[in-house]
Amino acid sequence: MAKIRITKEFKFESAHALLGYDGPCKNIHGHSYRLAVTVIGEPLKDDSSPKNGMVMDFGILKQIINDCIVKPFDHALILNAKTEHVHSKETKSLAEKLILADYQPSCENLLLDFVERIKNKLPHHIQLFSIRLDETSNSFAEWYASDNS
Repeated sequence: MAKIRITKEFKFESAHALLGYDGPCKNIHGHSYRLAVTVIGEPLKDDSSPKNGMVMDFGILKQIINDCIVKPFDHALILNAKTEHVHSKETKSLAEKLILADYQPSCENLLLDFVERIKNKLPHHIQLFSIRLDETSNSFAEWYASDNS
C-alpha cells in the first residue's frame, strides 16, 4: 500500500519575549504565525466507508490542531516562566491569556512543543511527518520525523 502525506495549514496571532536575549526580541512583540502540519499514512481501503481513500479526514486533523495549538496559543502572550515579575498582578492584568513556558519561547522551541502536543493526539495509524512554523513572512522553523528517529 502506498503512503501518502496530507498537510493542513493554520494561522494564529501570539506575542512573546525572549528572556535575556541580546536584541530587540527581548521585548514583548507579536507575530502572525502560520503553521503547516503534515501527517503520513495509508489511505483507507474500505468501499463501504465514506472515508474510503482518505489518509485522515482533514476535519479531524483541523480539530486536533485547533484544540491543542491554535485555541491555547492564539492571542496569547508566551513568556519563559523564569521571566522576572511574571507572576505579578500587573503582568497578569496585561495578558488574560498568558502562557508560562518552561523553555525560551523561540520559534524553534515553540515548534518542538507543538510536535509533542500533536503526536500525542493523532490516531494510532497516522504519524506526524513534519511541521513548519512561520514566525514572519521570511523566517520559519521546520521539524521532520526522519531527522529525529
